[in-house]
Amino acid sequence: MRVQSMFFKKNATEKLDDAVLQRNLRTAKGKFVDGRAKAVAEIDEWEAIRTHAAALRDRALADLDAYLVEFERNAIRRGTVVHWAQTAQEACAIAVEIARANGVRKVTKSKSMVSEEVNLNERLEEAGIEVIETDLGEYILQLAHEPPSHIVAPAVHKSKEQVAELFEAAHKKPRLTDIAQMTREAREALRDHFLTADMGISGSNFVIAETGTTLTVTNEGNADMVTTLPRIHCVITGIEKVIPTLEDFATLIRLLPRSAIGQTIGNYLTLTTGVKGPGDTDGPEQMHVILVDAGRSKFVGTEMQSMLRCIRCGACMNHCPVYQNVGGHAYGWVYPGPMGSVLTPVYVGIENAGDLPNAATFCGECAVVCPVKIPLPDLMRKLREQQFNERLRPWTERFAIRAWSYAARRPKLYALLTRFAAEFGARLGGREKLIHYWPGLDGWTRGRDIPAPEGRTFRELYRERLRAPWRVKP
Repeated sequence: MRVQSMFFKKNATEKLDDAVLQRNLRTAKGKFVDGRAKAVAEIDEWEAIRTHAAALRDRALADLDAYLVEFERNAIRRGTVVHWAQTAQEACAIAVEIARANGVRKVTKSKSMVSEEVNLNERLEEAGIEVIETDLGEYILQLAHEPPSHIVAPAVHKSKEQVAELFEAAHKKPRLTDIAQMTREAREALRDHFLTADMGISGSNFVIAETGTTLTVTNEGNADMVTTLPRIHCVITGIEKVIPTLEDFATLIRLLPRSAIGQTIGNYLTLTTGVKGPGDTDGPEQMHVILVDAGRSKFVGTEMQSMLRCIRCGACMNHCPVYQNVGGHAYGWVYPGPMGSVLTPVYVGIENAGDLPNAATFCGECAVVCPVKIPLPDLMRKLREQQFNERLRPWTERFAIRAWSYAARRPKLYALLTRFAAEFGARLGGREKLIHYWPGLDGWTRGRDIPAPEGRTFRELYRERLRAPWRVKP
């Protein structure tokens, strides 16, 4: 997926004007938020588990190099070939070389955001290899020639009717409208691909150092088919996914499905450790793991390192008012929502994702629901500071911030200006007490009204309370 994040404002405007998308997003919104709330309420010690999970992720990241080497050693012991890719190009080159060396003609895939990140499908198809996405959402998007718009529900922006239209065109069968029947039709279309693929490619939610195991959580069981039926299994995953032990996974799996879509547990947990042994009836003859950096090491040792705790549940975007209104495609790359607003500027360069750190209301909900307590608003604020210091924001915005800073450091001047603004705002609001237009803030007032101030500043009200608290209404 090519980076289009520099066009966020333009994309967001288009998505807000898309009536069909807006209807589909409204339908999905409640399911994620309500589902998570119910699933979380089932566990009394939820906050304690979050705290523990954040700490164990921090411990793994503190010794990231050591755990990766331990994973490599134990994976090799079980017959896995471990590859290291510094860049996206290297990751694709390794996967293509594995395919070419083994005469692979068809690849089945289980969802992998890293493969989207490095454009693996394009590179494989350029090498003459057929690629079939097997996650239902990814399969729908492959038919639509679209990238995912959500990391755990990639086709959430599509309605049932839009999917029915795609299936009718691709499967050459009468259009179905029942979701269960449509799912069965997709399953029948994919079955032959599962049985005839030479190589399976999967992502990995976690890689476990003590056993050399990769682990994938799915709801459809397609990862089991991708990892066991083809003669070659290739895992492509980020270096930050390593955790020390299986016990650590037992903690994280209590958080992941609940945070993602409100499930108590994922339907399928696929653990793969090495190649099939003598006497085994299934499993790959070759297993490869490609550990991808592609910008992740930029976080290590910096004030942004906590972002690497992310377990890719999508809770932050499900609860983000910006994502809920514009959808994932507006963000212009693989990772949407608040997590994408931090990851994308660091991965691809802040100059290529200028508006993303500002694509947030700073309501703080993303940090509240993050299962591993990533301080997402704080990280976005640091990126905003970087943009300001490197003069990457418009001069008008930088001038306004400097002017505010000048006034804020001079209490008397600040009091005078805020008094003027409060009185001016009250007059603009009129009897309705709603501001329909504010000079210089027409980007905000074009689509919404701002509640007008009462006409007096906080300082004035506070001073009045100190003088005569009994005169002030509570």
